[in-house]
Amino acid sequence: MTLSEGFLKARSHIIFLLGLIAAFGTVIALERAEFQIAPAPAPLSLFEKTADLTMIPPSPLSDEEMAWARIAWVYFENNRQKNGLVNSVDGYPASTLWDTASYMMALISAHRLGILTEERFHTHMEILLTTLARLPLFEGRLPNKSYNTLTATMVNYQNQPTDQGIGWSAIDIGRLLTPFNILIWNYPRHTPKVTSILAAWDFKALIHEGRLYGAALDPDEATIFLQEGRVGYEEYAAKSLTLMGLDVSRAMAYDDFLAFINIYGVEVPYDSRDPEIYHAHNYVVSEPYILGALEYGCDETSREFTYRVFKAQEARFLATGIPTAVSEDNIDTAPWFVYNTVFTDGKVWNCITEAGEDASAFKSLSTKAVFGWHSIYATPYTGMLMEEIKELHDPEKGWYSGRYETSGAPNRAITCNTNAIILESLCRKAWGQLVAIYGTGHPAPQRPPIDTPKLSLTDGQALTTP
Repeated sequence: MTLSEGFLKARSHIIFLLGLIAAFGTVIALERAEFQIAPAPAPLSLFEKTADLTMIPPSPLSDEEMAWARIAWVYFENNRQKNGLVNSVDGYPASTLWDTASYMMALISAHRLGILTEERFHTHMEILLTTLARLPLFEGRLPNKSYNTLTATMVNYQNQPTDQGIGWSAIDIGRLLTPFNILIWNYPRHTPKVTSILAAWDFKALIHEGRLYGAALDPDEATIFLQEGRVGYEEYAAKSLTLMGLDVSRAMAYDDFLAFINIYGVEVPYDSRDPEIYHAHNYVVSEPYILGALEYGCDETSREFTYRVFKAQEARFLATGIPTAVSEDNIDTAPWFVYNTVFTDGKVWNCITEAGEDASAFKSLSTKAVFGWHSIYATPYTGMLMEEIKELHDPEKGWYSGRYETSGAPNRAITCNTNAIILESLCRKAWGQLVAIYGTGHPAPQRPPIDTPKLSLTDGQALTTP
């Protein structure tokens, strides 16, 4: 057999070995790869020397910042009921579990900032926990999505009483477990009450195969179970459940449905699940990334993703001159609540209602997002944003939700969530991350794919994949 005949006979083996070597080379390259912000347009260089992945260390609050914190606390003095529950919107006697969690974080923050005495803090918390312990549960399993704050009874989203309830939100429950964890580890006098509350909840109904599931009613009022959470919110809500020792490994994995969209030169992470198929909007907003950083700090992946979401908003300002810090917010006119997004449902800088209807007229600069980003990064850009919003408050009521982009008029909605996140932001600036035990039982961060399409979009342009 000649040499050439030998090569011919062995060619399949040679091809296999070459393929194997190439595969190993690819794996090694991916393992060594690191996240990189895509090259940005030239204007981004104005801030790039001061804005990097390093979050600022704690520092004492100025007199002005303490005054801001006290204005935020006024909201809770005005809207706290005798049973300890707090209205989600100024003067409106209803609250979701998310808003209840926000109030608890406001309580903790106000105590740490010295706004509340030790006695007042523990008294307010004890009253609230006593009420939470007696809340009626949806199907006797988990807290309902909304309660009347005067009666502590289940209501629908129109604040109308319902004996059946309307379901539960896994994301909201995950949010509530954040202050519960803080109480257990940092305020042990409340641990018995917290453990008693949690013992009555059916967490098996909340988690399936490592993912978060909410409950809702179909048109026939039968209970249905729906997977909840998209990239950002899903991982944020799962962090507190992880600290409870629950298996939310798939909810914590960033790369299951991860994709990237290039916005003004920044590769921004988003959830690739199609809203048309999965019937859930894949919002990219500031709030879950800000809350994760304020409360838990950041692991390798969340640090990168948080920075990218922030950097895209800075880049929009540099490209358009529009001060940008976007999140979901109540507004002071119908439709009353909108999602101002970096990206959702195939469009960048998309503003929509919960039902997915266009709400572009209500694009806003979000007060809570500005406070959050400034407490995390404190760059020249966030400093400029603070100048834009620092007068958006009523000293006797609290902070407004923001300022409309088109008219420049204040969005005068005053809410629990906005004022709570302001208190959290100032507390983080003064004392560092709010959940001091972060890291316990936390799974290793998942590295996302890096070979994503390079797309560059402007306001309102639909996503198209080459």
